Amino acid sequence: MNKSLPIWDIHGEITDSLAVHNRLVIGAPTGSGKSTQVPQMILDDVLLGERRVIVLQPRRVAARSLARRLAWERATPLGQGVGYQVRFENHTGPETKIEFITEGMLLRRLQDDPELIGVGAVLFDEFHERNLMSDLALGLVKKLQRTIRDDLKIIVMSATIQTGSVARYLGQAPDAPCPVLTSDGRTFHVEILFSKYRNREPITEQAAEAVELILRNNSPGDILIFMPGMGEIRGTIIAINRRRLTEPLELIPLHGELPTAEQDRAFAESQQRKVVVATNVAETSVTIDGIRHVIDSGLARVARFDSERGFGTLFIEEISRASADQRAGRAGRTAPGTCHRLWTESGHLNRPEHNTPEIHRTDLAEAVLMLHSAAIERVADFDWLDKPETAAVETAENLLRSLGALAKRSEGLTKIGQAMLRLPMHPRFARMMIEGGRRGCVNEA
Repeated sequence: MNKSLPIWDIHGEITDSLAVHNRLVIGAPTGSGKSTQVPQMILDDVLLGERRVIVLQPRRVAARSLARRLAWERATPLGQGVGYQVRFENHTGPETKIEFITEGMLLRRLQDDPELIGVGAVLFDEFHERNLMSDLALGLVKKLQRTIRDDLKIIVMSATIQTGSVARYLGQAPDAPCPVLTSDGRTFHVEILFSKYRNREPITEQAAEAVELILRNNSPGDILIFMPGMGEIRGTIIAINRRRLTEPLELIPLHGELPTAEQDRAFAESQQRKVVVATNVAETSVTIDGIRHVIDSGLARVARFDSERGFGTLFIEEISRASADQRAGRAGRTAPGTCHRLWTESGHLNRPEHNTPEIHRTDLAEAVLMLHSAAIERVADFDWLDKPETAAVETAENLLRSLGALAKRSEGLTKIGQAMLRLPMHPRFARMMIEGGRRGCVNEA
Protein backbone atom coordinates (compact mmCIF):
# COMPACT_ATOMS: atom_id res chain seq x y z
CA MET A 1 0.00 0.00 0.00
CA ASN A 2 0.96 3.61 -0.49
CA LYS A 3 -0.64 5.51 2.37
CA SER A 4 0.91 8.80 1.25
CA LEU A 5 -1.64 9.05 -1.59
CA PRO A 6 -4.55 11.51 -1.09
CA ILE A 7 -7.25 8.80 -1.21
CA TRP A 8 -6.05 7.66 2.23
CA ASP A 9 -7.38 10.93 3.69
CA ILE A 10 -10.89 9.47 3.34
CA HIS A 11 -9.96 5.88 4.29
CA GLY A 12 -11.99 6.06 7.49
CA GLU A 13 -15.02 7.49 5.69
CA ILE A 14 -14.86 4.72 3.06
CA THR A 15 -14.71 1.90 5.60
CA ASP A 16 -17.32 3.48 7.90
CA SER A 17 -19.72 4.03 4.99
CA LEU A 18 -19.38 0.46 3.71
CA ALA A 19 -19.89 -0.89 7.22
CA VAL A 20 -23.41 0.59 7.13
CA HIS A 21 -24.27 0.78 3.41
CA ASN A 22 -23.66 -1.65 0.58
CA ARG A 23 -23.36 1.03 -2.13
CA LEU A 24 -20.91 3.91 -2.42
CA VAL A 25 -19.84 6.48 -5.02
CA ILE A 26 -16.31 7.90 -4.89
CA GLY A 27 -15.22 10.93 -6.88
CA ALA A 28 -11.45 11.22 -6.96
CA PRO A 29 -9.34 13.07 -9.54
CA THR A 30 -6.20 11.95 -11.31
CA GLY A 31 -3.35 11.29 -8.92
CA SER A 32 -5.51 10.42 -5.90
CA GLY A 33 -4.57 6.73 -5.97
CA LYS A 34 -8.17 5.44 -6.08
CA SER A 35 -7.54 2.68 -8.65
CA THR A 36 -4.77 1.01 -6.66
CA GLN A 37 -5.60 1.85 -3.04
CA VAL A 38 -9.40 1.51 -2.72
CA PRO A 39 -9.43 -2.20 -3.73
CA GLN A 40 -6.86 -2.87 -0.99
CA MET A 41 -8.83 -0.87 1.60
CA ILE A 42 -11.96 -2.87 0.86
CA LEU A 43 -10.20 -6.24 0.91
CA ASP A 44 -8.25 -5.61 4.11
CA ASP A 45 -10.56 -3.36 6.14
CA VAL A 46 -14.10 -4.09 4.90
CA LEU A 47 -14.09 -7.73 3.78
CA LEU A 48 -11.23 -8.61 6.16
CA GLY A 49 -9.64 -10.75 3.46
CA GLU A 50 -12.46 -13.28 3.45
CA ARG A 51 -13.90 -12.73 -0.02
CA ARG A 52 -12.67 -11.48 -3.37
CA VAL A 53 -12.77 -7.95 -4.77
CA ILE A 54 -13.51 -7.57 -8.47
CA VAL A 55 -12.34 -4.31 -10.05
CA LEU A 56 -13.83 -3.46 -13.43
CA GLN A 57 -11.70 -1.55 -15.92
CA PRO A 58 -12.92 -0.25 -19.29
CA ARG A 59 -9.63 -1.19 -21.00
CA ARG A 60 -7.42 -4.27 -21.07
CA VAL A 61 -4.21 -2.22 -20.85
CA ALA A 62 -5.37 -0.66 -17.58
CA ALA A 63 -6.44 -4.03 -16.13
CA ARG A 64 -2.99 -5.51 -16.80
CA SER A 65 -0.95 -2.56 -15.56
CA LEU A 66 -2.99 -2.04 -12.39
CA ALA A 67 -2.83 -5.72 -11.49
CA ARG A 68 0.95 -5.68 -11.88
CA ARG A 69 1.22 -2.55 -9.76
CA LEU A 70 -0.91 -4.00 -6.95
CA ALA A 71 0.91 -7.32 -7.02
CA TRP A 72 4.16 -5.38 -6.56
CA GLU A 73 2.71 -3.27 -3.71
CA ARG A 74 1.42 -6.35 -1.90
CA ALA A 75 4.60 -8.39 -2.58
CA THR A 76 2.63 -11.23 -4.15
CA PRO A 77 3.28 -13.00 -7.46
CA LEU A 78 0.94 -11.85 -10.22
CA GLY A 79 -1.90 -14.35 -10.46
CA GLN A 80 -1.88 -15.30 -6.80
CA GLY A 81 -3.00 -12.60 -4.35
CA VAL A 82 -3.64 -10.15 -7.21
CA GLY A 83 -4.49 -11.03 -10.80
CA TYR A 84 -6.30 -9.96 -13.93
CA GLN A 85 -8.49 -11.51 -16.60
CA VAL A 86 -9.10 -10.05 -20.03
CA ARG A 87 -10.00 -11.63 -23.34
CA PHE A 88 -7.60 -14.50 -24.12
CA GLU A 89 -5.61 -13.91 -20.90
CA ASN A 90 -6.29 -15.26 -17.41
CA HIS A 91 -3.75 -14.55 -14.68
CA THR A 92 -5.88 -15.52 -11.68
CA GLY A 93 -6.10 -18.53 -9.43
CA PRO A 94 -7.89 -19.94 -6.37
CA GLU A 95 -5.83 -17.66 -4.09
CA THR A 96 -6.61 -14.44 -6.01
CA LYS A 97 -8.26 -11.87 -3.75
CA ILE A 98 -8.15 -8.77 -5.95
CA GLU A 99 -9.02 -9.33 -9.59
CA PHE A 100 -8.97 -6.71 -12.35
CA ILE A 101 -11.24 -7.55 -15.27
CA THR A 102 -13.03 -5.80 -18.11
CA GLU A 103 -16.81 -5.31 -18.08
CA GLY A 104 -17.26 -7.86 -20.84
CA MET A 105 -15.52 -10.51 -18.74
CA LEU A 106 -17.83 -9.80 -15.80
CA LEU A 107 -20.91 -10.10 -18.00
CA ARG A 108 -19.77 -13.48 -19.26
CA ARG A 109 -18.91 -14.59 -15.73
CA LEU A 110 -22.45 -13.72 -14.63
CA GLN A 111 -23.74 -16.22 -17.21
CA ASP A 112 -21.80 -19.05 -15.55
CA ASP A 113 -21.91 -17.79 -11.96
CA PRO A 114 -25.05 -15.64 -11.61
CA GLU A 115 -24.60 -15.25 -7.84
CA LEU A 116 -20.89 -14.28 -7.99
CA ILE A 117 -20.09 -16.81 -5.30
CA GLY A 118 -17.04 -15.86 -3.23
CA VAL A 119 -17.10 -12.20 -4.37
CA GLY A 120 -17.58 -9.61 -1.64
CA ALA A 121 -17.32 -6.36 -3.61
CA VAL A 122 -17.50 -5.12 -7.18
CA LEU A 123 -15.73 -1.84 -7.99
CA PHE A 124 -16.57 0.05 -11.17
CA ASP A 125 -13.48 2.14 -11.90
CA GLU A 126 -13.30 5.05 -14.39
CA PHE A 127 -17.06 4.89 -14.73
CA HIS A 128 -17.16 8.28 -16.44
CA GLU A 129 -16.29 6.56 -19.72
CA ARG A 130 -19.87 5.25 -19.67
CA ASN A 131 -19.56 2.47 -22.21
CA LEU A 132 -22.55 0.22 -22.85
CA MET A 133 -21.05 -2.82 -21.11
CA SER A 134 -20.32 -0.87 -17.89
CA ASP A 135 -23.91 0.41 -17.78
CA LEU A 136 -25.22 -3.11 -18.37
CA ALA A 137 -22.87 -4.64 -15.78
CA LEU A 138 -23.86 -2.06 -13.14
CA GLY A 139 -27.56 -2.75 -13.75
CA LEU A 140 -27.12 -6.52 -13.47
CA VAL A 141 -24.94 -6.32 -10.34
CA LYS A 142 -27.46 -3.95 -8.75
CA LYS A 143 -30.25 -6.44 -9.56
CA LEU A 144 -28.17 -9.30 -8.08
CA GLN A 145 -27.57 -7.32 -4.90
CA ARG A 146 -31.24 -6.38 -4.57
CA THR A 147 -32.60 -9.90 -5.12
CA ILE A 148 -30.07 -12.46 -3.84
CA ARG A 149 -26.77 -10.93 -2.63
CA ASP A 150 -27.69 -8.15 -0.19
CA ASP A 151 -24.21 -8.63 1.32
CA LEU A 152 -22.47 -7.63 -1.94
CA LYS A 153 -20.77 -4.22 -1.93
CA ILE A 154 -21.01 -1.97 -5.03
CA ILE A 155 -18.54 0.91 -5.36
CA VAL A 156 -18.50 3.28 -8.35
CA MET A 157 -15.36 5.38 -8.83
CA SER A 158 -14.16 7.94 -11.33
CA ALA A 159 -12.20 11.15 -11.73
CA THR A 160 -14.77 13.15 -13.74
CA ILE A 161 -18.03 11.35 -12.98
CA GLN A 162 -21.25 13.31 -12.49
CA THR A 163 -21.82 11.76 -9.09
CA GLY A 164 -25.36 13.01 -8.55
CA SER A 165 -27.06 10.86 -11.18
CA VAL A 166 -25.17 7.71 -10.15
CA ALA A 167 -25.88 8.31 -6.45
CA ARG A 168 -29.59 8.65 -7.17
CA TYR A 169 -29.55 5.50 -9.31
CA LEU A 170 -27.88 3.53 -6.51
CA GLY A 171 -30.04 5.06 -3.79
CA GLN A 172 -32.59 3.07 -1.81
CA ALA A 173 -35.31 5.56 -2.79
CA PRO A 174 -35.63 8.54 -5.20
CA ASP A 175 -35.12 10.96 -2.31
CA ALA A 176 -32.42 8.87 -0.62
CA PRO A 177 -29.27 8.70 -2.80
CA CYS A 178 -26.42 6.46 -1.80
CA PRO A 179 -23.41 8.04 -0.02
CA VAL A 180 -20.93 10.04 -2.10
CA LEU A 181 -17.33 10.64 -0.98
CA THR A 182 -14.79 12.87 -2.67
CA SER A 183 -11.01 12.92 -2.47
CA ASP A 184 -8.41 15.44 -3.51
CA GLY A 185 -5.90 14.58 -6.18
CA ARG A 186 -2.18 15.11 -6.20
CA THR A 187 -1.01 16.49 -9.48
CA PHE A 188 1.61 19.06 -10.31
CA HIS A 189 0.85 22.15 -12.36
CA VAL A 190 0.29 21.46 -16.06
CA GLU A 191 0.60 24.41 -18.43
CA ILE A 192 -2.11 24.20 -21.10
CA LEU A 193 -1.00 25.44 -24.53
CA PHE A 194 -3.62 25.85 -27.28
CA SER A 195 -3.02 26.35 -30.99
CA LYS A 196 -3.17 30.02 -31.92
CA TYR A 197 -5.11 29.33 -35.10
CA ARG A 198 -6.92 26.48 -36.82
CA ASN A 199 -4.14 24.45 -38.42
CA ARG A 200 -4.98 22.72 -41.71
CA GLU A 201 -1.92 20.46 -41.65
CA PRO A 202 -2.45 16.74 -40.98
CA ILE A 203 -2.77 16.10 -37.27
CA THR A 204 0.25 13.78 -37.43
CA GLU A 205 2.46 16.63 -38.72
CA GLN A 206 1.14 18.98 -36.05
CA ALA A 207 2.09 16.47 -33.37
CA ALA A 208 5.58 16.05 -34.81
CA GLU A 209 5.99 19.83 -34.81
CA ALA A 210 4.98 19.95 -31.12
CA VAL A 211 7.60 17.29 -30.32
CA GLU A 212 10.23 19.38 -32.10
CA LEU A 213 9.19 22.45 -30.08
CA ILE A 214 9.53 20.58 -26.75
CA LEU A 215 13.01 19.43 -27.71
CA ARG A 216 14.06 22.91 -28.88
CA ASN A 217 13.00 24.33 -25.51
CA ASN A 218 15.18 21.74 -23.74
CA SER A 219 12.16 20.73 -21.63
CA PRO A 220 13.01 17.55 -19.69
CA GLY A 221 10.77 14.50 -19.51
CA ASP A 222 9.07 11.94 -21.72
CA ILE A 223 6.22 12.76 -24.10
CA LEU A 224 2.78 11.18 -24.48
CA ILE A 225 0.87 11.82 -27.72
CA PHE A 226 -2.84 11.01 -28.05
CA MET A 227 -4.05 9.93 -31.49
CA PRO A 228 -7.44 8.45 -32.48
CA GLY A 229 -6.24 5.17 -33.97
CA MET A 230 -3.49 2.88 -35.24
CA GLY A 231 -3.21 4.60 -38.60
CA GLU A 232 -2.64 7.98 -37.00
CA ILE A 233 -0.16 6.45 -34.55
CA ARG A 234 1.91 5.05 -37.43
CA GLY A 235 1.63 8.36 -39.29
CA THR A 236 2.84 10.32 -36.26
CA ILE A 237 5.86 8.07 -35.75
CA ILE A 238 6.75 8.43 -39.44
CA ALA A 239 6.34 12.24 -39.25
CA ILE A 240 8.62 12.45 -36.18
CA ASN A 241 11.25 10.24 -37.82
CA ARG A 242 11.35 12.56 -40.84
CA ARG A 243 12.35 15.55 -38.76
CA ARG A 244 15.89 16.51 -37.80
CA LEU A 245 15.67 16.50 -34.05
CA THR A 246 18.20 17.63 -31.46
CA GLU A 247 18.33 14.27 -29.66
CA PRO A 248 17.54 10.60 -30.33
CA LEU A 249 14.09 9.39 -29.25
CA GLU A 250 12.53 6.04 -28.52
CA LEU A 251 9.21 6.06 -30.37
CA ILE A 252 6.69 3.64 -28.85
CA PRO A 253 3.16 2.90 -30.11
CA LEU A 254 0.49 1.98 -27.54
CA HIS A 255 -2.99 0.69 -28.37
CA GLY A 256 -5.26 -2.14 -27.34
CA GLU A 257 -4.48 -4.43 -30.28
CA LEU A 258 -0.76 -4.69 -29.57
CA PRO A 259 0.63 -7.88 -28.00
CA THR A 260 1.22 -7.58 -24.26
CA ALA A 261 5.01 -7.53 -24.66
CA GLU A 262 4.75 -4.57 -27.05
CA GLN A 263 2.43 -2.69 -24.69
CA ASP A 264 4.90 -3.20 -21.87
CA ARG A 265 7.52 -1.15 -23.75
CA ALA A 266 5.58 2.00 -22.88
CA PHE A 267 6.00 1.34 -19.15
CA ALA A 268 9.64 0.19 -19.21
CA GLU A 269 12.60 2.44 -18.51
CA SER A 270 14.62 3.72 -21.45
CA GLN A 271 18.09 5.17 -21.97
CA GLN A 272 16.58 7.70 -24.39
CA ARG A 273 13.70 10.12 -24.06
CA LYS A 274 10.48 8.17 -24.68
CA VAL A 275 7.73 9.36 -26.98
CA VAL A 276 4.65 7.19 -26.45
CA VAL A 277 2.04 7.57 -29.20
CA ALA A 278 -1.22 6.16 -27.88
CA THR A 279 -4.95 5.93 -28.39
CA ASN A 280 -7.24 6.79 -25.48
CA VAL A 281 -6.15 3.57 -23.72
CA ALA A 282 -3.64 5.84 -21.94
CA GLU A 283 -6.30 8.38 -20.91
CA THR A 284 -7.32 6.85 -17.59
CA SER A 285 -5.98 4.48 -14.91
CA VAL A 286 -2.64 4.03 -16.71
CA THR A 287 0.40 5.80 -15.30
CA ILE A 288 3.54 5.94 -17.45
CA ASP A 289 6.40 7.09 -15.26
CA GLY A 290 8.44 9.98 -16.61
CA ILE A 291 5.71 11.64 -18.71
CA ARG A 292 6.09 15.43 -18.44
CA HIS A 293 4.48 16.48 -21.73
CA VAL A 294 1.20 15.59 -23.40
CA ILE A 295 0.41 16.36 -27.03
CA ASP A 296 -3.32 15.96 -27.58
CA SER A 297 -4.88 15.64 -31.03
CA GLY A 298 -8.29 16.19 -29.40
CA LEU A 299 -9.70 13.27 -31.37
CA ALA A 300 -10.88 9.75 -30.60
CA ARG A 301 -12.58 6.92 -32.43
CA VAL A 302 -16.14 6.67 -31.16
CA ALA A 303 -18.53 3.74 -31.73
CA ARG A 304 -21.87 4.70 -33.25
CA PHE A 305 -24.64 2.60 -34.74
CA ASP A 306 -24.68 2.65 -38.55
CA SER A 307 -28.27 1.92 -39.55
CA GLU A 308 -27.32 1.32 -43.20
CA ARG A 309 -24.77 -1.39 -42.35
CA GLY A 310 -26.73 -2.80 -39.43
CA PHE A 311 -23.99 -2.66 -36.78
CA GLY A 312 -21.62 -0.29 -35.04
CA THR A 313 -18.94 1.70 -36.82
CA LEU A 314 -16.06 3.73 -35.44
CA PHE A 315 -16.06 7.42 -36.32
CA ILE A 316 -13.30 9.94 -35.59
CA GLU A 317 -14.79 12.67 -33.39
CA GLU A 318 -13.68 15.49 -31.12
CA ILE A 319 -13.28 14.50 -27.47
CA SER A 320 -15.16 16.21 -24.63
CA ARG A 321 -13.64 18.77 -22.29
CA ALA A 322 -13.68 16.19 -19.48
CA SER A 323 -11.62 13.79 -21.61
CA ALA A 324 -9.22 16.59 -22.51
CA ASP A 325 -8.71 17.30 -18.80
CA GLN A 326 -8.04 13.60 -18.16
CA ARG A 327 -5.42 13.55 -20.90
CA ALA A 328 -3.75 16.73 -19.64
CA GLY A 329 -3.54 15.17 -16.17
CA ARG A 330 -1.20 12.50 -17.51
CA ALA A 331 1.54 15.18 -17.68
CA GLY A 332 1.36 16.20 -14.03
CA ARG A 333 1.58 12.91 -12.18
CA THR A 334 5.18 13.16 -10.99
CA ALA A 335 6.36 16.72 -11.83
CA PRO A 336 5.16 19.95 -13.48
CA GLY A 337 4.48 19.53 -17.19
CA THR A 338 2.86 20.87 -20.32
CA CYS A 339 -0.12 19.88 -22.45
CA HIS A 340 -0.10 20.96 -26.09
CA ARG A 341 -3.67 20.91 -27.40
CA LEU A 342 -3.79 20.88 -31.19
CA TRP A 343 -6.94 22.99 -31.33
CA THR A 344 -7.83 26.57 -30.41
CA GLU A 345 -9.03 27.84 -27.05
CA SER A 346 -12.25 29.11 -28.60
CA GLY A 347 -12.81 25.70 -30.19
CA HIS A 348 -12.32 24.11 -26.78
CA LEU A 349 -15.25 26.05 -25.32
CA ASN A 350 -17.53 24.68 -28.04
CA ARG A 351 -16.81 21.05 -27.10
CA PRO A 352 -19.31 19.12 -24.97
CA GLU A 353 -18.54 19.01 -21.27
CA HIS A 354 -18.83 15.21 -21.00
CA ASN A 355 -18.93 12.21 -23.32
CA THR A 356 -22.30 11.02 -24.59
CA PRO A 357 -23.10 7.70 -22.87
CA GLU A 358 -22.54 4.86 -25.32
CA ILE A 359 -26.04 3.54 -24.72
CA HIS A 360 -27.44 6.53 -26.62
CA ARG A 361 -25.24 6.14 -29.70
CA THR A 362 -24.49 2.50 -30.36
CA ASP A 363 -26.12 -0.79 -31.34
CA LEU A 364 -27.88 -2.57 -28.46
CA ALA A 365 -28.10 -6.05 -29.99
CA GLU A 366 -25.32 -7.65 -27.91
CA ALA A 367 -26.59 -6.07 -24.68
CA VAL A 368 -30.17 -7.16 -25.39
CA LEU A 369 -28.96 -10.71 -26.07
CA MET A 370 -27.19 -10.78 -22.68
CA LEU A 371 -30.25 -9.45 -20.87
CA HIS A 372 -32.48 -12.13 -22.36
CA SER A 373 -29.95 -14.73 -21.24
CA ALA A 374 -30.39 -13.36 -17.69
CA ALA A 375 -34.16 -14.04 -17.95
CA ILE A 376 -34.97 -10.34 -18.32
CA GLU A 377 -37.78 -10.55 -20.86
CA ARG A 378 -38.81 -6.90 -21.00
CA VAL A 379 -35.52 -5.21 -21.83
CA ALA A 380 -37.12 -1.79 -22.15
CA ASP A 381 -38.14 -2.01 -18.47
CA PHE A 382 -34.67 -3.02 -17.24
CA ASP A 383 -33.26 -0.77 -14.52
CA TRP A 384 -30.84 1.23 -16.66
CA LEU A 385 -28.84 4.17 -15.35
CA ASP A 386 -29.83 5.95 -18.58
CA LYS A 387 -32.73 4.28 -20.37
CA PRO A 388 -32.14 3.67 -24.09
CA GLU A 389 -34.70 4.77 -26.63
CA THR A 390 -37.56 2.31 -27.01
CA ALA A 391 -37.06 2.26 -30.78
CA ALA A 392 -33.39 1.22 -30.33
CA VAL A 393 -34.40 -1.71 -28.10
CA GLU A 394 -37.09 -2.81 -30.56
CA THR A 395 -34.59 -2.65 -33.43
CA ALA A 396 -32.17 -4.87 -31.50
CA GLU A 397 -34.86 -7.41 -30.61
CA ASN A 398 -36.13 -7.55 -34.19
CA LEU A 399 -32.58 -8.20 -35.38
CA LEU A 400 -32.11 -11.02 -32.85
CA ARG A 401 -35.37 -12.65 -33.94
CA SER A 402 -34.36 -12.45 -37.59
CA LEU A 403 -31.03 -14.12 -36.67
CA GLY A 404 -32.87 -16.90 -34.85
CA ALA A 405 -31.53 -15.93 -31.41
CA LEU A 406 -34.95 -15.13 -29.90
CA ALA A 407 -38.05 -17.29 -30.19
CA LYS A 408 -40.76 -15.76 -32.37
CA ARG A 409 -43.57 -16.12 -29.84
CA SER A 410 -41.65 -15.63 -26.63
CA GLU A 411 -38.72 -13.66 -25.34
CA GLY A 412 -36.53 -16.65 -24.44
CA LEU A 413 -33.25 -17.53 -26.14
CA THR A 414 -33.20 -20.31 -28.69
CA LYS A 415 -30.37 -22.84 -28.92
CA ILE A 416 -28.85 -20.65 -31.61
CA GLY A 417 -29.11 -17.64 -29.28
CA GLN A 418 -27.38 -19.53 -26.49
CA ALA A 419 -24.57 -20.49 -28.85
CA MET A 420 -24.26 -16.87 -30.07
CA LEU A 421 -23.95 -15.72 -26.48
CA ARG A 422 -20.70 -17.67 -26.09
CA LEU A 423 -18.98 -15.88 -28.97
CA PRO A 424 -17.37 -12.52 -28.03
CA MET A 425 -18.53 -10.65 -31.14
CA HIS A 426 -21.52 -8.81 -32.57
CA PRO A 427 -24.59 -11.10 -32.93
CA ARG A 428 -24.49 -10.76 -36.73
CA PHE A 429 -20.94 -12.13 -36.83
CA ALA A 430 -21.71 -14.76 -34.19
CA ARG A 431 -24.64 -16.05 -36.27
CA MET A 432 -22.43 -16.17 -39.35
CA MET A 433 -19.78 -18.22 -37.49
CA ILE A 434 -22.39 -20.65 -36.17
CA GLU A 435 -23.86 -21.17 -39.62
CA GLY A 436 -20.35 -21.56 -41.02
CA GLY A 437 -19.70 -24.30 -38.50
CA ARG A 438 -22.93 -26.06 -39.43
CA ARG A 439 -22.05 -25.95 -43.12
CA GLY A 440 -18.37 -26.83 -42.62
CA CYS A 441 -16.98 -23.51 -43.83
CA VAL A 442 -15.89 -21.66 -40.67
CA ASN A 443 -12.64 -20.44 -42.24
CA GLU A 444 -14.50 -18.91 -45.15
CA ALA A 445 -17.02 -17.30 -42.80
